Parts: sequence; C-alpha cells; structure tokens
Amino acid sequence: MAHLTQSTMTTLSTFSGAGGLDLGLEAAGFKTLACIEIDERARDALARNRPSWNLLDEGDIANVAATLTPRTLGIRKGELGILCGGPPCQPFSKAAQWNRSSRKGLADPRSTPLEAFFELANRFRPKVILIENVQGFIDGPVSALDRIEHAVSQMNRQRGENYHLFHRVLNCCDFGVPQRRKRAIIHIVRGASNVEWPIETHSNAPVRSWDALANIKPQNPPRAGGKWADLLPSIPEGENYLWHTPDGGGLPLFGYRTRFWSFLLKLAKKHPAWTIPAQPGPGCGPFHWDNRPLAIEEAARLQTFPKSWNFSGGHREKMKQVGNATPPLLAEVLGRNIADQFFGEPPSTRPKFHIARKRSIPKSKEVSQVSQKYIILRGDHKPHPGNGNGPSPRN
Repeated sequence: MAHLTQSTMTTLSTFSGAGGLDLGLEAAGFKTLACIEIDERARDALARNRPSWNLLDEGDIANVAATLTPRTLGIRKGELGILCGGPPCQPFSKAAQWNRSSRKGLADPRSTPLEAFFELANRFRPKVILIENVQGFIDGPVSALDRIEHAVSQMNRQRGENYHLFHRVLNCCDFGVPQRRKRAIIHIVRGASNVEWPIETHSNAPVRSWDALANIKPQNPPRAGGKWADLLPSIPEGENYLWHTPDGGGLPLFGYRTRFWSFLLKLAKKHPAWTIPAQPGPGCGPFHWDNRPLAIEEAARLQTFPKSWNFSGGHREKMKQVGNATPPLLAEVLGRNIADQFFGEPPSTRPKFHIARKRSIPKSKEVSQVSQKYIILRGDHKPHPGNGNGPSPRN
C-alpha cells in the first residue's frame, strides 16, 4: 500500500440534499470541502444557507466520480477525514417493501449512484466512510449490505487497504431528536478493528413533540384538505386510523391494519413525533394535534434543523428536502463520536442542536364526535388478511 498522509477533520459530502448531515458534522468540528447534490431546489437551499460550502457545479455523482480528485480539493490521497452521504433511499424504503413488484433494491436505477460513491472512496481513501439511510438499506429483503461489503473487500484487496465495516440501526429519539426515526448507519473505517457507537442519552427521557414545537409559530399553517380531513378531530393525539377500527376506541369505520400506518396519524404533545416523511400522500401524517398538516417550520424543527435554515421551492418541494434529510442532531452526535474515536478530538460542550425538555405540557384536547358524513362507513370491516403491512396480502 502506498503511504497515506494523516487524515484531517474534513468531509466530502455526497447526496447532500438540504444539508442535514453536513450541518451536524460541521457542528462536530469537521470542515466541509465540497458538496455534491443533483436536485436543483436542494442546491438552491445549500447555496442560500451556506455560501461558504463548495457546492460543485456538477451535481451528478456519476460524472463527479469520473473526474474529481483529492488535488482538486486541495488535499492528498488519504487526507480526507470523512466521505459521507445518504444514497437514494426509495428502493429500500418501507413503501418499497409492500409487494414483490416494488422490491427492486439494487436493481432499481436509483441505486446506481452507490457505485459512483465507492469510486470516490477508492480515489480519496478517507479515514471514515459514513453512510446514513433508511432501515431497509441494511435490514430487509433488498438490503444493500452485501454490495457494500463487496465494495469494501475490493478496496482492501485491490488497493492494499485495511477498511473495516460496521453497521447498526439507530433510533433518532434515543439521542435527543424529537422524532421516532430509525436509521441505518454504516461506518467504514480505515485501520480500525472496532467501533464504539454513540451512547444513548435520551432513551428514558426522550425529547417530545411539544418540546420542539411549543415556540414554533408558523406564519401560514396549512389546512387539512381532502376526503378525510374532517375525520381528524375525532382521533386522539398519538393515534391513527386504527382508532376507528373494531380494535380501537372509536367507531368501526375501517378494517384493522388495512391502511398505511401513517394514515390519519397524529402527533402527541407528550411523545416524540412519528417519522417525518419526504412525500406524504393524501390523508397521511403525521398531522399536528391541531388537526392539520405540519408547517415546514414545524417539520424542520422536528428534524432538528435550526430555525434560521431556509428551504427552497413550494410546500411540496420543501417538505421533500426536510423529510429526506438526516436530522442535524443525529449527524452531530455521530460526528462527535467519530471525532473522538478516530481524530483524537473529544467533545467539550453539549451538542449544538440539542433541544431542551419543557417543564410542563398542556393537556390533550377532547376529541370530537365523528362527522355525520363518515357514519355511512360504520360496519363490519374485515382485518388485513396478510401480515398487516398494507392492503394486499402479498408477501
């Protein structure tokens, strides 16, 4: 193996999105050398919020991987601290697991950027490769784990390297993010035989939705619309459509587990939020306890973005940027842990994106009676005939 220089506290960001992962690593002490992002709205958000970051003109990682070198960024091979990113997650998401026709995984064209990602890894030889993604990325019928293990093995064999792969599924709420959000985290570390994962700091006292949203006053809170909007007031905080099934506490309007979990799903002030999605469908939450969709400011706060962070485009485009992002607080926790273990830089302060718990929480509102227009749905509804993951019994 050719001699490599000492790695520095630097990052090359891929699939940067609106900057959640980069924000957290920056707060942990890392310097962003460059960002690669193809989506124009996300690029605009990055340019507005962090003009000091080097947003590469070419956003397609496949094209970047063919030309970008360490020298381009003013470093030498082996000097990059972290190559990081969250490759497109749609092929591995829960929605993609509903039936066989959607379970493409690495056969999905949206997964091919992963190949370019490892081209960059081969060329830069970073100290750490950090990947964040949905749980199904490493845990599911179309997991990318085998392909990543193969890529690491190739790097070691062909380049004479000594990279080791470590992975774990972390729940963001265990680290102070006010959201139940399970994420696959992969560390690929040069010369390390072991990784100490971050210590859970909030598993017994999570930051709650009220803690995050109490001081957020959106200028134009969205209104609920569509066929099911008037049913929301009859569902208690923290519940979903299952409230109105034979096994719930409301009226039997639906069959048990015949809909997506997020259908008519509401936040509860006293609990962390449910996962913030990138592209919520009609009737899909989580909805605010005031029986409306979340405002962008609220969704961003539940993701632990700073209040000053601006997103680009219309409501749907902004929500996509927010929902696709790595929570900056989770990224900061990971970055602090990496800095301590592999760069000799232990944290000296509490995380920048920490959200404090409030002393008290208002009581939940009383639910309303079911609107008369839904009473016609009352009846004997059969439960889901399969495993409960969707409306089809297919596995």
